[in-house]
Amino acid sequence: MASEPTPEHLLAGIRETRLVAIVRGTDGGAAARAALAAMEEGFRYVEIALTTPDALAAIRTVRAAAPAGCFVGAGTVLTAADVAEVAEAGGQFMVTPSLASSIQESARLGIPVLAGALTPSEAYEAMNRGATAVKLFPASIGGPGYLKALRDPFPGIPFIAVGGVGLDQAAGYWDAGAVAVGLGGPLFGDAGSGGDLAPVRERARAFVGLAAGYGRDSAAEPAR
Repeated sequence: MASEPTPEHLLAGIRETRLVAIVRGTDGGAAARAALAAMEEGFRYVEIALTTPDALAAIRTVRAAAPAGCFVGAGTVLTAADVAEVAEAGGQFMVTPSLASSIQESARLGIPVLAGALTPSEAYEAMNRGATAVKLFPASIGGPGYLKALRDPFPGIPFIAVGGVGLDQAAGYWDAGAVAVGLGGPLFGDAGSGGDLAPVRERARAFVGLAAGYGRDSAAEPAR
């Protein structure tokens, strides 16, 4: 079982892997199985949305069975009470969809928090409240071009692009400066509601391979 990550440790790991997985569904047991399948195929950071029935039980299951070096968090964390419940269940990081009070509470407790924001003002405010990174959501509204424009005045904010990011879009967000992409439906499909895990494993391997190879060719080119 992995130890509790500090915000700095979590962000460093997310920068390294470039991937965060997001499970949301109608069955907590299925969500736990889907999360573990993604971890077994190379994902190190997986969040389970609190809108999933029995999400806290799913977090407990994943925390107990996660491979070494993998971390489970909770998504759609909105209130201080949510933070307390997730922490009690073993959740190791929090994710919000908006500028919720859970950001300050997570920061107060030293728990990493990926805070949802869309506009420049929201991104700045999220970091001001103690966010570890900003979850640009929904990223598909403006695409990589919007992220690049957003980073111009905020080069120091670590952005994670979430919402409408699939295998064909991920590299565009990395090129625009995202430290990672968050993957929900394009990775899990209906697995969080009891769907087949085989396609999840196949897609997970594809995403992990894409992230591992990103920048490798350019890095290998000799300086001119």
